[in-house]
Amino acid sequence: MHSTARHGLKIVIIGGFGVGKTTLVRSVSEIRPLDTEATMTDVSVGVDDASGVPGKSTTTVAFDFGRISIDDEHVLYLFGAPGQQRFWFLWDRLFAGALGAIVLVDQRRIADSWYAIDRLEHQGTPFVVACNDFGESHAPDAVRDALDLDPAVPLLMCDARSRESSKQVLIALIEHLYSVVPQGETVS
Repeated sequence: MHSTARHGLKIVIIGGFGVGKTTLVRSVSEIRPLDTEATMTDVSVGVDDASGVPGKSTTTVAFDFGRISIDDEHVLYLFGAPGQQRFWFLWDRLFAGALGAIVLVDQRRIADSWYAIDRLEHQGTPFVVACNDFGESHAPDAVRDALDLDPAVPLLMCDARSRESSKQVLIALIEHLYSVVPQGETVS
């Protein structure tokens, strides 16, 4: 869309299996997202724990990719990571060059987010946590305690199906990035 964009800013969306990462990328991307959704087969039985996501029939097997033009010179590139444990080895590579990340959480399965937070903290990648609306919610303080989140990490509620809600999560991430940049430096 903007062939003059000179500054690509990489954002990674991670979280457990079936938390809505593909849905978030789809809802907010200005282009038709590239996704690597594949039909789940009997081969994944016993390999992927689908017990927390009844009715799920497809899964991301590499990553999702979307794009949002900020202005004529800046574009956000969104990378949605696969959530199954067997694909976690890809995460550190996806984090390379990332400006920041969104950890998407299903409040029915909070423990599925621990590894994502651990990897981001280990890599030193700034992030926000967004609890996707699956109809069950806990008080934000309870979620923060369950995830052992640093008080400086923003915790938001969202609906990954909603473009506006997903945009608000991205805005919160950008605001957080500006808050953690040392005085005198810029986010680029």
